Amino acid sequence: MALYRDRRDAGERLADELEDLRGRPDLLVLALPRGGVPVAEPVARRLGAPLDVYVVRKVGFPGNEEFAMGAVASGGVVLLNPALAERVPEEELRWALGRAVRELREGERLYRGDRPPPQVAGRTVVLVDDGLATGATMRAAAEALRRQKLRSARRKSLR
Repeated sequence: MALYRDRRDAGERLADELEDLRGRPDLLVLALPRGGVPVAEPVARRLGAPLDVYVVRKVGFPGNEEFAMGAVASGGVVLLNPALAERVPEEELRWALGRAVRELREGERLYRGDRPPPQVAGRTVVLVDDGLATGATMRAAAEALRRQKLRSARRKSLR
């Protein structure tokens, strides 16, 4: 028996778990497209928070592209599993990274258009996806957001 009827049901149940965040003025819900969006929509609606997308792409293992050896995210974040990356010839690794970066840029263009990435400094961010097979894309997204918050915090403190 499935845990959830569908992604929307999963989002409703996640919103139940995050009820203590409802109404926070600094709250932002970010969804990893595509699967995270239908989960995140009920979360954002029920918590009264804005919803946006955060684009991340996995770096597929050569010969088995569905198997993630890492991920890339906005802001130039590259996370690789060293034990896997060292098993790949350098030329193939560069090709896999280049492909992931191209897919990331295309995804940003498709999902964001001309809109700038969401500002996360000083905000409470709920990052949502519909599953975590290896966790690579979620780790990359979380690290990219951490780095963005740090850059923004430093800029803010220098003013």
